[in-house]
Amino acid sequence: MTATLPRLTQVRPGIALGPLARIADGAARNYVLQVGEARFHGFVVRQGQTVHGYVDACPHAGLPLCQTLDDYLTPDGGLIRCQWHGALFDIQNGVCVGDPCPGASLTPWPVAVRDGQIFTA
Repeated sequence: MTATLPRLTQVRPGIALGPLARIADGAARNYVLQVGEARFHGFVVRQGQTVHGYVDACPHAGLPLCQTLDDYLTPDGGLIRCQWHGALFDIQNGVCVGDPCPGASLTPWPVAVRDGQIFTA
């Protein structure tokens, strides 16, 4: 039996995540970072040259948001969705805009684009 590593809810600034071009405009990408004896699970949504990062945990049940890798957005790309319970979140601020957790928010993960590269901020 393998031990489950603890999950972090934040990481230090300045970690390079890769080129912005790795994420299609209007799409999202999952990131798992090994930090010592723990892991951080987050995702980044790209909107043009802007990125929004969140910890990959639904405030409703604490589960990762998607069941299929990188499938964080509604089909029209307008909202973040939890595939487990159908919660919908605003991409700009992470606030839940639909059941089952209206008013709750995703935990922000500060990220930024510098010289075409995404970094933790």
